[in-house]
Formats: sequence, C-alpha cells, structure tokens
Amino acid sequence: MSLKAKDIIESDTVVVITDMLSDVFGYEKYGEITSEYAIKKTFCDLAIKIEGEIAFLIEVKAIGISIKADHIKQAGDYGANAGVDWIILTNATCWKIYKIVFSKPVMHELVCEFDLEQISIKKDTDMELIHLVCKESLLKTALEEFLSKKQVLSKHFIGNLLISEGILDVLRKNIRKMNSDIKIESEVIREVLINDVIKRELLEGEKMIEANKKINKYLKAQLNLSKKENESDHNSSNKEN
Repeated sequence: MSLKAKDIIESDTVVVITDMLSDVFGYEKYGEITSEYAIKKTFCDLAIKIEGEIAFLIEVKAIGISIKADHIKQAGDYGANAGVDWIILTNATCWKIYKIVFSKPVMHELVCEFDLEQISIKKDTDMELIHLVCKESLLKTALEEFLSKKQVLSKHFIGNLLISEGILDVLRKNIRKMNSDIKIESEVIREVLINDVIKRELLEGEKMIEANKKINKYLKAQLNLSKKENESDHNSSNKEN
C-alpha cells in the first residue's frame, strides 16, 4: 500500500480506517462511527455504535507498526473496562478481531485475523473474514456464529468431547461389535484416551473448562429432551389403554 510506504502516523491511520469502515464495511460515517471514545480516564481510537449500542471498540496503530502483544493487551483492557464484548485491533492492513471473555480473570480470545495485502477476492474463506467486520455481519450475528463454529471445532472441544459419556458409550458398543468376546467398560476406554491418545494440554486450563461447559450443556439438553419424549410416549400409551 502506498500509505504504508509513506509511513503515515497513527492519527492519519485513524482517518484512513474511518473511511474504510464507511466505504468498504458499510457503516454510516456520521452516527455509527465514533472517534476518541471515552473509557474511564482514557480514550479508544474508534467505536462502532449500532442502534445506540457499542458493537466494536477499535484500537488503531500506525500503518507502519507491526501489532504486538502489548497492543493486544491494551485493546483487551479497553473492552474489559467498557464492558464491550468485541474488539478490533488494526494498523489498516492487519486486522485482528477479539472476543472479551468476562471471566476471572478477564480474558480475550482471538476470533479471526486477516491481512488486506494478502487476501484474495477469489477465495471464499478470505471474503468470509472480511464480511465479519461489515455492518451486515453484525446485524445478522454472523460474528457470533463464526466464533461458535470455531469453538466447537477447536482441539480443546474435540478432545473433551471424545471423553464425554455419550461418545465413550458409542466407542464401547463399537468395540463390542468388533469382538463380542471382549467386555470392556467406558471408564477403561476413557483412561486409554486420556493417557495415550489425547494430549494432556487439551484436558487442562480455562479452554478445557469452557469446552466442558458447552458439552455438558448440550448433554443436559439432550437428556431433558429424551425425558420429555418418554413422558409423551407414556401419556399417549395410557390414553390408548
């Protein structure tokens, strides 16, 4: 980009990004894009406001500066202090979208990133990432759906799903079908998976806890659904009798 070659300063980069948000991503320049958004005793460079609610906080770095870990912490702190879920950190070429997780301690999760100098309009996956920043995406909750898909396909989720009760039961039944002489309990399969198959790092830490919450929530919902179906069948049978 020519602006990168000119090494423009941060304030000028903010102007460039404001134009991009309006001309490329579809936000109204006067009304939906707010500059110098106040957060306690400091200011975030830009904020996107949809129907009166802050949807994104955007922290901008000069176009010639590479995004570093301390920049990410700064952006995450803005989101945590403002109570805003979604943060964008960008230098106009590199864009990183984070979701703030309001846990103890507060954490930030990288949802996606793209480099405008590297993307191709011929690749659907590249265009999907661009679309996540668009106003249309926010209105259709596409960003939340993208994050949900990423989470359920994460190694932590898959690893913990493998040792959940339902999956262990399926594995046990299939092992029995392969060799009916072998009688094996689900707990034995679980121990093999934990000790010899799944990496220990996938079964520890905050991401493991989050994965288990999602898995247990789903299993509980399935159990409740099964109970309702059984009750319905029982009631129908009594009426027939």
